[in-house]
Amino acid sequence: MNSKPLTPTLRRAALAAALLAGTSLGGFAVGHSAWAGDIAPVNPPGAPLQPHTLPDFTSLVTQVKPAVVSITNKLKATPASMEQGEQMQQLPFPFNQMIPHGQQQQQEHAVEARGSGFIINANGTIVTNNHVVKGARTLSVTLDDGTVLPAKVIGTDPRTDIAVLKVNASHPLPFIQLGNSRNVKPGEWVVAMGNPFGLSSTVTAGIVSAVSRDIGAGPYDQFIQVDAPINQGNSGGPLFTQDGKVIGMNTAILSPTGGSVGIGFAIPSDMIRTVSAQLEKTGKVVRGYVGVEAQEITPTTAQAMHLKVNDGALLAGVQSDSPAARAGLEPGDVIEAVNGAKVTDPKELAVDVAGIQPGDQAHLSVLHDGQVKDVNIKVGTLPSEQTASNDDQSSEHHARIGLALAPLSPDMRNQLDVPDGTKGAVVQGVQPGSPAEAAGLQPGDVIVGVGTHSVGSPAEAAQAMRTAMNGSDHALALRVIRNGQPVFVGVTLKDQSKAG
Repeated sequence: MNSKPLTPTLRRAALAAALLAGTSLGGFAVGHSAWAGDIAPVNPPGAPLQPHTLPDFTSLVTQVKPAVVSITNKLKATPASMEQGEQMQQLPFPFNQMIPHGQQQQQEHAVEARGSGFIINANGTIVTNNHVVKGARTLSVTLDDGTVLPAKVIGTDPRTDIAVLKVNASHPLPFIQLGNSRNVKPGEWVVAMGNPFGLSSTVTAGIVSAVSRDIGAGPYDQFIQVDAPINQGNSGGPLFTQDGKVIGMNTAILSPTGGSVGIGFAIPSDMIRTVSAQLEKTGKVVRGYVGVEAQEITPTTAQAMHLKVNDGALLAGVQSDSPAARAGLEPGDVIEAVNGAKVTDPKELAVDVAGIQPGDQAHLSVLHDGQVKDVNIKVGTLPSEQTASNDDQSSEHHARIGLALAPLSPDMRNQLDVPDGTKGAVVQGVQPGSPAEAAGLQPGDVIVGVGTHSVGSPAEAAQAMRTAMNGSDHALALRVIRNGQPVFVGVTLKDQSKAG
């Protein structure tokens, strides 16, 4: 983190350099266009080219600007916490986008950081990012008219990086409405507002680049990607459509430099609405839970298990004594729909299940052994933290696959972080250039199933693999525990006509 703000002289120099760069680029664009004189324009079929003017956002900005606020977080930092902040800035998706002020010293000292937020209720309810208010000693909010008010944290949800604050202004405050992010389409114009680098009420515009982005920030990632410039300090600020509705909250950027490169991410307003309502009511978020680990269906796994690619969530594991286990779900099942809504991947499954009120019934459409069946599950409450025999003393090498298997001894079970009671076969070796190596199998993996059939020893695993390979498919699905987590691994076999 940089501890010194820009001086007026440096800021003027930086702005001048930016203006010169813009002039240079503009000149290049004019010169470049002259080369296209002999090329005929291409119009979309059935859509004659019509002249358009660029949108004017002045009325929109005037309307929404009073509801956008600056948030100041005064926290106590130590050299260790400063080091952690500097490391976060190097992440591909830096969530630590607040601007520190004040001289860094080796001893403990007060640090001031700033982010953005917006008012969603005239009573002073404000939403922002959890990382904007995390570790706060005191919080204050600066309104558009310059009024500074102390703020209280009503609740935070680190899983979605959403926080709700409250200020008391003794009079109704201007607020903005949350729109419907489900209807957002790539290509539409959006406007971002916030306080990048401490420059209050900054407005930038661009288009939606993509929707439902999973950037690995949390279990419920469904970010809206935009090319509107978003920089440090924009965190928590609103993202508007042209009708003045908030469709997202600016949260993260992808940047090798720490500044905008045209790849920004916003939390969808539908998620903000659901989470903030719970935080306002109870100060915490309660999510539905059924107790499964799911994975995407890859082409190889689809071939091995006779499934369709990207059509459902494949269950790699079912937690014992969970709602899913009590409902009879098994590894190898594919959840295709939840309460009538189609599921295409594990992320959609996680979001759909989390949105169901604990205690309610969930109606699942499940593919089991090639047959679709309806399963009703009484949804539980997501825990605060997800936790997710020696009958053959010889290892066996399988040339067609390239695996050497060994028994799962008690000592090996402890070393490999395998749950108690697990039976299977340990991968002792992987033959270079084999199908197993190409599939990513590695020593230490524990094979607990072949397809939908469980195996409890190297001999059972070998027999199950031989049986599977006798079929016409040239692929094998192995259920593996790796680093304590279950996963299906698809192995593409060599051409059987050429195998020995």
